[in-house]
Amino acid sequence: MSESGSGRGSAADDRLAPVLRPVRAGNGFEEALEQILQVLRLGLVPDGGRLPAERELADRLRISRVTLREVLKVLQDQGLVESRRGRYGGTFVRARPEPAEGGGEDELRRRVEAVDVEDTLRFREVLEVGAAGLCAAHGLGEGQARRLRAALDATRDAPLADYRRLDTMLHLTLAELAGSPSLAAQYAAVRATVNDLLDCIPLLVKNLEHSQAQHGALVEAVLDGDADGAREVMREHCEGTAALLRGFLV
Repeated sequence: MSESGSGRGSAADDRLAPVLRPVRAGNGFEEALEQILQVLRLGLVPDGGRLPAERELADRLRISRVTLREVLKVLQDQGLVESRRGRYGGTFVRARPEPAEGGGEDELRRRVEAVDVEDTLRFREVLEVGAAGLCAAHGLGEGQARRLRAALDATRDAPLADYRRLDTMLHLTLAELAGSPSLAAQYAAVRATVNDLLDCIPLLVKNLEHSQAQHGALVEAVLDGDADGAREVMREHCEGTAALLRGFLV
């Protein structure tokens, strides 16, 4: 499996690669809006963080600057981003308001009405288990192994408020390292849907401790080349998330 190239742009911008890709002719505005919304829902740019410059975004999406500005205007009108002028200006991600206390489950049920939860969770499991197995079976280069370990370390040191975003980064890193851009793009899309649901339920310390133990076992299995072990740990991990969501829907 080839090493990740340094490429143009910052390391943070490189995290957007599974999501930001050239749009198809005819649906430039709609597909660009969908992709940037995925970036926001996945937390690939943290609250208060700056999106790539307009020129870079337009180049990645293969759309005109005029179309991109129309997309950013919609996101600004929705309160998701804000535009700042000046030397250190750009388009910045706005923090999403926390659900009202006691209203998380009601919001979860509202969002579930627009999603086939079982289909989403099963598709997520197929992609994640497959990615873990591919990474372990094909092996990772030194640079790729460092990326995976760094993503794991970030989750260990994460403040509670930032945990889900960094957890997403770890899983997305694994999907990228599987070597299939199509798999990574599909995973980014399904994870964005899962995150919308997870955002409605509280972070449970006991659950996070268990999740971190699984993360550690998963990374070790991948780096040891244990494909069967990596697939099994990932399957259990996905089943844990599914059980947690189902529990809040009972």
